[in-house]
Amino acid sequence: MDKTYPSADAAVADLRDGITLMSGGFGLCGNPENLIQAIHRKGVRDIDLISNNCGVDGVGLGILLEAGQVRSITASYVGENKTFEKLYLSGKLKVTLVPQGTLAERIRAGGAGIGGFYTPTGYGTPIAEGKEVREIDGRWYVLETPLKADFAIVKAWKGDTHGNLVFRRTANNFNQAMATAAKVTIAEVEELVPAGALDPDHVHTPGIYVQRIIRGERYAKPIEFRTTRSA
Repeated sequence: MDKTYPSADAAVADLRDGITLMSGGFGLCGNPENLIQAIHRKGVRDIDLISNNCGVDGVGLGILLEAGQVRSITASYVGENKTFEKLYLSGKLKVTLVPQGTLAERIRAGGAGIGGFYTPTGYGTPIAEGKEVREIDGRWYVLETPLKADFAIVKAWKGDTHGNLVFRRTANNFNQAMATAAKVTIAEVEELVPAGALDPDHVHTPGIYVQRIIRGERYAKPIEFRTTRSA
């Protein structure tokens, strides 16, 4: 089954206000840049966003923040975005902070059909307030529930027309798990190849999890902090 779409705009044409959206990447690495821009152009609002972080001002998911398109975010790190800070402090953005490892596992659990899991992370802190706790082998654990989404936008290095995906290094972070945890997964890739061209042993995400795929037109691949030294 050919799952390719002609453009990012076509791939997000049915996104609606009030959706829960997962967006892959780590910092600005592995962001689905073309799909984020397309969502911005479409003007989808009241998005409940799940992502490791929310980009920086005017870059990555920061574009959606600045446009007022995000209603809430579940994330693990929010420290590089002044717009985020202003929206949160003014009460215009609901924020749920989740420890990074717990966030990754909650997303993985959502894709794997797991109803919940116990982790020692956060026990005895505000993170555990209102949650079930249990002692196991003399150690206290917090029950965490899975995360799922209506749509997931992910970025891969290579993909084929059937939606099989290959990620590259750090750009894999959160993308692979999110691809399994949404009703509709939309992938953008740097290189789109015919079905059968990928070595099956190299595929990270099977096409069964991906409903739509596009080839990204261009990638800025920005860096949050560029550090250099003199020769």
